[in-house]
Amino acid sequence: MIVDHLNKLRAWLFEDALPLWLKAGEDAAHGGFAETITLECQGSTDNRRGRVNPRMVYVYCEAGRLGWDGPWMDVALRTQAYVERVYGTSDGYIGALATPEGELLDPSFDLYNQAFALLALSSIADVNSEKRKEACVKAKALLDVLNSRFKHPSAGFQEAEPARAPLGANPHMHLFEMCLEWEGSDNLSAEQKAVWSALADELGELCLNSFICAKTGGLREFFALDWSPMPGDAGRVLEPGHHFEWAWLLTRWSKLRGDDRAKAAAARLFEIAETYGVDRERGVAVMGINDDFSMRDPLARLWSQAEWLKGAMAMLESTPESEWPRYRQSMLDALAALELFFEDVPAGLWKDKLLPDGRFVREAAPASSLYHIISAISELDRFSRTEVGQKVIALDNTK
Repeated sequence: MIVDHLNKLRAWLFEDALPLWLKAGEDAAHGGFAETITLECQGSTDNRRGRVNPRMVYVYCEAGRLGWDGPWMDVALRTQAYVERVYGTSDGYIGALATPEGELLDPSFDLYNQAFALLALSSIADVNSEKRKEACVKAKALLDVLNSRFKHPSAGFQEAEPARAPLGANPHMHLFEMCLEWEGSDNLSAEQKAVWSALADELGELCLNSFICAKTGGLREFFALDWSPMPGDAGRVLEPGHHFEWAWLLTRWSKLRGDDRAKAAAARLFEIAETYGVDRERGVAVMGINDDFSMRDPLARLWSQAEWLKGAMAMLESTPESEWPRYRQSMLDALAALELFFEDVPAGLWKDKLLPDGRFVREAAPASSLYHIISAISELDRFSRTEVGQKVIALDNTK
């Protein structure tokens, strides 16, 4: 059953999604990828956010690591060159928004965008030996900008200069992910990894000490400048998709460091998201709950389902066999939720938003989602080859 899902998703990715985004999504005239592909399989002419093309660098590098036989390396390298040419600023970070023709409309700093610029560079460094040193130098230069101009006095980073609230957990989550990617590469030296390992530890501790509520175990999204919860309604926002995503990341980190606090926090985050953040009637993870776990935003988006799947696999790999039936079922539920978003659209595209009444929004497929999708497929592929994964898959034959 699980293997069937994996084979189906790999085929969809290799045969449909990656070729379609290369054919219709990449801009042959100006470079880079479009913000969306329409349901008529045409790349949009919308302005492009600074986070999208770095994600596509990661996507095509990951495709190569998964074994896709398309021109993934060439795509990744020319997309990285596009990012640097169009979004690079004289301040040393990447800007926020550009036209399809390559005019930088908004050169402002966004911490979230820098996380993906660094993720793209980590991917290039991992897969291309000729570009490895250059990618490491560029990543270190960007990190130096973050440390010199945007470092928070206690931990993490500020999101503007001068600092202004709210500070966000989400950009730090993606910085944490990026650090673990750098650290996890088999193709980098210990010296090349060291700075990222240290930052991963800082961000992991920030999550445990500030993002996660000591009383409930829930993870808030927005904070005042001293990392206390943002006053008022903003401080009550919790996102189930991010709970699943943090659960996956904290589990990875806890294994690397032998940190039982992170392992326990991850399990609690997953429990909260699965219990209060999944609409069982529609079978999907929703966008938002409040800090008392009441429903806040019942909209369901594709990315949350992908993170639910990754979180479920993290739980399977970090719990005793007696708990596997529960998490295996959660994994299957997440797979069903994710695949729901691929139905009734052209092959290689997806739906992004499921309304509370069960209707999907008819709209173009956002390029940004492919990062979540391929990450989930890659994690499922990796999981299927682990000892735990093999044992969990074997349970399919006993049903």
